Amino acid sequence: MLQETKKTHTEVKQPQISVPRLADYMAASEQAKRTIAQSCKYRAIARVVQHDEAKAAISSHMLDGSKGIGGLKERAEFIRNKLADDDFEADVNDHNADYIDQFCKVVAAIKLPMAELLPVTPFKPLMLNGVRVTFIPQLLLRRKTKTNKIKSGALMLRYAKGKALPERVAGFQSSAIFGYMKTIEQAQMAEAERELCITLDAYTGTCHDAPGKAAYFFKEMKAACETLAERWPAIKPPKNAVL
Repeated sequence: MLQETKKTHTEVKQPQISVPRLADYMAASEQAKRTIAQSCKYRAIARVVQHDEAKAAISSHMLDGSKGIGGLKERAEFIRNKLADDDFEADVNDHNADYIDQFCKVVAAIKLPMAELLPVTPFKPLMLNGVRVTFIPQLLLRRKTKTNKIKSGALMLRYAKGKALPERVAGFQSSAIFGYMKTIEQAQMAEAERELCITLDAYTGTCHDAPGKAAYFFKEMKAACETLAERWPAIKPPKNAVL
């Protein structure tokens, strides 16, 4: 009896990309763009290390208004020493603990704008010229002006072990945050503000707010999404992929 070939990837029929991946895409070379687009259309079934626990721990810490590292070191140790069912799960725990440990080293350098930090409620994906762009920030920011206008923004965490987030990538990601918040500002009864749209590099502690060219960058992202949507049907799966 023939053994069934194990599937390696699933195909995403409709164009879709996350805000961080779109930022990576915008700053990438043409060859790297093809690789990113391919990875978005053909999702690997193999488990991928995620930093969900680290992001949750850090965002909770920031929401609590804790000074310094607070209980983050203890949280990192708890995650690192959790019982794991297999080597992969143990590796995920180590990566999340490392993420928090690095954040603890740079937390003193983090300079956030004067604003209220709020928990996130789920955001619907944004359709940009045929591409479904998912947006999952870690925190919302809000402040009131002297004339009682409400200004709003959001913060997203980025982390790569051993290296800083490239400034160009951060600029595009914060511009995407600003662009998204601009599209929903009426529904939120608040006006999006560039300085409150932040990509926080957890490796260096650098807060990258949306640049002065954020509106232009967002238009560039819209144009890139249109091209991506047009190319989507022609994107081929990775070599030796089994769908």
